[in-house]
Amino acid sequence: MDTGDWRTQLQPDSRQRIVNKIMETLKRHLPFSGQEGLQELKKIAVRFEEKIYTAATSQSDYLRKISLKMLTIETRSQNIIPTGNGNKPLYPGGKCAKSKL
Repeated sequence: MDTGDWRTQLQPDSRQRIVNKIMETLKRHLPFSGQEGLQELKKIAVRFEEKIYTAATSQSDYLRKISLKMLTIETRSQNIIPTGNGNKPLYPGGKCAKSKL
């Protein structure tokens, strides 16, 4: 099978399920408020999935890149230290938390 052909083999509902999984991860680890915040997370999830889908060289590369990013988000949020003063939490080492994908 040609490596450029892998995208035609991936079902559209598979991509939607992956976007939904990304959304679940983002909801657990990024602050959001109300429907507007939820819609913003959805945009982030869709853009991220599209970026990986476009850049991936194969289906396994696509899944690996998404999995690694989700694992990174999970790991980073576990390493965040709350400041207790209402400011953004800090990572160990004192850097401010950023919601960057």
